[in-house]
Amino acid sequence: MSRSLRGIAAVLVVAELAVAPLAAVGSRKAEYVGGTISAITEEAEGLLDTTTESQLIFTPERGKGPSVVIPYNSITSLEYGQKAGRRVGAAILVSPLLLFSKKRKHFFTIAFKDKDGKEQAVVLELGKDIVRTTLTIVETRSGKEIEYQDDDARKAGRGGN
Repeated sequence: MSRSLRGIAAVLVVAELAVAPLAAVGSRKAEYVGGTISAITEEAEGLLDTTTESQLIFTPERGKGPSVVIPYNSITSLEYGQKAGRRVGAAILVSPLLLFSKKRKHFFTIAFKDKDGKEQAVVLELGKDIVRTTLTIVETRSGKEIEYQDDDARKAGRGGN
């Protein structure tokens, strides 16, 4: 391999390694990004289980905290919003064309009362493939209407309606 090709290959490897940490939450996962549950490490990615009819369960991966069990009947409010950003870091390292692409983050805030009657809240970033189903299931089972931060969030959460 010529010296210039090795240089290009090295730059591409470094660019890939630099961009990897910028990746969002997995498309079918959720990430705890904040809230009142101090036992969970912030930015703990994990699975959000909506399969049981009585409770929502978030289970962080890799020992970043205990599972959070939220009975649907203890939920006091729901809020959904989005944040759109440009992929500037990736564009600088890989391709200027990435400046034209937007990356949306989907944030779901759940307020609930714990078993002691104390108000708690979790803010989850939802993966793009679970947004609509998660919002629909949690809204239906909790009986609480989701408050959308803006019209774009309402369209994304409702499937473009």
